[in-house]
Amino acid sequence: MPKRAKQAIGQRLMAAFREAGAAEVAPDILLPADTLLDLYGEDIRARAYVTSDPIRGEMMLRPDFTVPVVQAHMENGAEPARYCYLGEVFRKQDMGDTRPDALRDSEYLQAGFELFSRDPAADAEVFALFHRLLAPHGLTAETGDMALVLDAVRGLPLPQARRAALLHHVWRPGRFQRLLARFSAPATPRDFPASDAPWNGLRSKAEMAARIARMQADMAQAPLAPEWQDRLARLMALRAPAPQAVVTLRDLARDMPAIAPATDRLATRLDAIAAHGIDPASMIFDASHGRSTMEYYDGFTFTFTAPDRSGWPPVASGGRYDALTAVLGKGRAIPAVGGIIRPGLVAELEGAA
Repeated sequence: MPKRAKQAIGQRLMAAFREAGAAEVAPDILLPADTLLDLYGEDIRARAYVTSDPIRGEMMLRPDFTVPVVQAHMENGAEPARYCYLGEVFRKQDMGDTRPDALRDSEYLQAGFELFSRDPAADAEVFALFHRLLAPHGLTAETGDMALVLDAVRGLPLPQARRAALLHHVWRPGRFQRLLARFSAPATPRDFPASDAPWNGLRSKAEMAARIARMQADMAQAPLAPEWQDRLARLMALRAPAPQAVVTLRDLARDMPAIAPATDRLATRLDAIAAHGIDPASMIFDASHGRSTMEYYDGFTFTFTAPDRSGWPPVASGGRYDALTAVLGKGRAIPAVGGIIRPGLVAELEGAA
């Protein structure tokens, strides 16, 4: 698909975003790596293109727009505020040991819309805007809510250190499951004999002594009762039309009271989406949906996918990232939600129509 066709779709989307009240912004392509590494940890190196500048230090080719847009808004933006943007992002796509048959683009165009607002209906506003723009293409709308998963973990009867470890790995399902299995079994005894050997390593003796003390304290903890692991598994496996999911979640909340507030917010959000003329029954709710998106999403998440395009990434995706504004706002925070559309995939869909 020629870049010219992708740019034309992108400009059409930008016109719609501007019509929705957004101000156009153009974040830098080359971004300081330290902020992104602080947010995502070293895992992002496997997905981003990293380079070094003799003056600015370690830099990254822009892996997404949300972080620089939030940084700019938190420095001098008023509220409420709406922003839109169009440009390339850069991500490594070959994550395995073998080369995939169909390589995904490592440089591709994104058109995005971000809304900073304290209005509870902001989720519905953004979702409805994307739904309207993508309606002609017969895409499947899937939603999730990371607040449900995060609140469920926070509600587990575990020591704070164990809950914190699980929360850290929520977006890494394999690691999360292994950690949950470990916390659900009796601790394996470990011996830390005293030694007169000289201390050697990157950590100080005090740091290692504190770590050993934490590990010894952890060994004394009782395992998580089996019913909690079962409840969490039921939550993570939930996938149903959105109204039906609310019924199931209300039933599950009897055993997991921590998810009740997020369930109420989900029901209210569906009512707000319905007020935009969208049938909530046409939307799939997947409780694990947000675990496969960007790690900064901490509430509502959504994707629009092409059901007849196997192997395609989502044509559009987005979600709520309130905590990110607090991290980048240096003491100031504002609720925020946004999303991106891939003009290149839209162009392919229109070219095949």
